[in-house]
Amino acid sequence: MRSLKRHLLAAAVCLLWPLAGLAGEVAKFADLLDEAELVLVPPAAAAAVPTQPNPVFSYEKALRTADGLLEIRYAVRPLGRLKIDYDDPHGSTPDPNHIFPLMFESLASQLSGGRYAPSRVYSPEQASKDFNADWAAASVFDVTPEFNSPFSQGLLLALHRNKVSDAYVIFLFDDYAQARPSIKAAMTSLRYRKAAVAQVQQAD
Repeated sequence: MRSLKRHLLAAAVCLLWPLAGLAGEVAKFADLLDEAELVLVPPAAAAAVPTQPNPVFSYEKALRTADGLLEIRYAVRPLGRLKIDYDDPHGSTPDPNHIFPLMFESLASQLSGGRYAPSRVYSPEQASKDFNADWAAASVFDVTPEFNSPFSQGLLLALHRNKVSDAYVIFLFDDYAQARPSIKAAMTSLRYRKAAVAQVQQAD
């Protein structure tokens, strides 16, 4: 029963995520990063490309490597802007700070069109070391056509900082072996500000 409730919660929240993820007009990406306590250092071999509207998951910025083998899509979700429309007469609305693992699982399922998407969660130590995050996870998947991508394969990286924001980096490619060097170079292109981590730890 608990497992079923978890999956229902993830589905209910994630279906509304592209519409309710950011309240009102989307801020300029630089302002959004600042609000989310994130820093983006674009890979040297990548340049900005237009974002592509899609019904699966909205994102705010996209880069593509010069060789055309890899596209990187970034989505930033400050928790203060997140609105959850959750209809359950037997329970209270979930706290946005507590649902990030469910959002990750549900998003991986959406991006793959419901197909198998193996995933792993970083240890707290590794999440902090690599991304200055409190939590991080990654999943690989076959891209659903609805995501409006010219690539067939994907790697989803999810990041979370307590009481601040969630962030997602989606790597898109056709051949992992060919794209692997670019993926490795761009894996930590989006990170939380280190000074804020120290502040959170002191507050705790």
